[in-house]
Amino acid sequence: MRNADVYVYRTPVWVRSYASCVGKKENEGPLGGRFDVFTEDDRFGQETWEQAERQMVLTSLGRAVEKARLDKGDVGCVLGGDLLNQCVSTSFAVRELGSRFFGLYGACSTMAESLVLGAALIDAGLEDTALCTASSHFCTAERQYRFPLEYGGQRPPTAQWTATASGTVLLSREKTGRVAVTKGLCGRIFDPGVTDGANMGAAMAQAAFESLRAYFGSTGERPGDFDLIVTGDLASVGRELVLELAKDDGLPLGSNYTDCGLLLYDRDRQDVHAGGSGCGCSAAVLCGYLLPELEKGTFRKVLFAGTGALLSPLTTNQGESIPGICHVVCLEVM
Repeated sequence: MRNADVYVYRTPVWVRSYASCVGKKENEGPLGGRFDVFTEDDRFGQETWEQAERQMVLTSLGRAVEKARLDKGDVGCVLGGDLLNQCVSTSFAVRELGSRFFGLYGACSTMAESLVLGAALIDAGLEDTALCTASSHFCTAERQYRFPLEYGGQRPPTAQWTATASGTVLLSREKTGRVAVTKGLCGRIFDPGVTDGANMGAAMAQAAFESLRAYFGSTGERPGDFDLIVTGDLASVGRELVLELAKDDGLPLGSNYTDCGLLLYDRDRQDVHAGGSGCGCSAAVLCGYLLPELEKGTFRKVLFAGTGALLSPLTTNQGESIPGICHVVCLEVM
């Protein structure tokens, strides 16, 4: 059922299982020890960084299926993507499963996008289960979007650190746990005119604010109804801009609002500048922190708002501005 901008699923779509796989730096952050798999070698035993990211995706997908006590052939479909051209990390990993596949590109909003669409497929009766996944790797992203690591380029304070991480959620029609996806919002593209590829928080902030405002306007809910509202990944620059926009609009975002890019790393102790980013950042925070805390009852209701900067190296080098998008998912203990 559609309520203005928001999809209200007719019955709850249940989170059956979830899994996360992260690199060394991510496990050394504030959420260290919460992830299913981590490695001291960010190559994950592979020859290239790209193969390493693929291995992360395979690991989180496989672990989520295993935790659900299913065989890979039992999964309805996979929805997901990453930051690399043609989403090769995800598609090359999914070919190992042999599952039906929807390849998605929403930049850092991909995890939320996959949940909105996966829940819609199940709610419509088209699938019984859906694997929703997203990943990123610091070294693959640096190679594609910026400079080879050997170049040693300087990063400005507004820059964010692309997470080496993958997260996967298995959604199900059957009630198998306590946490459900109850609502989803498909975001619109907003472009505030930012052209600096090292300031993605500023590029995505308006989209995050507009999607949050649309969600609350459509549902009649208020920010205070949620234990936590989490964007991902605006980091410090984008989060402050969202708070300014919300204050000017009269939207009461308060202490229950934070960002995945600020949760994954310790900015005082780890050299991540403005905070974390990458598809895997919000995916890992969701699967390593938010869903476990919902299951434990620490949180009862969380609004997960994935934000994406829709740029490419080509458009950035041509001086184009960076459009932003934000998809929103409501997660509740039922």
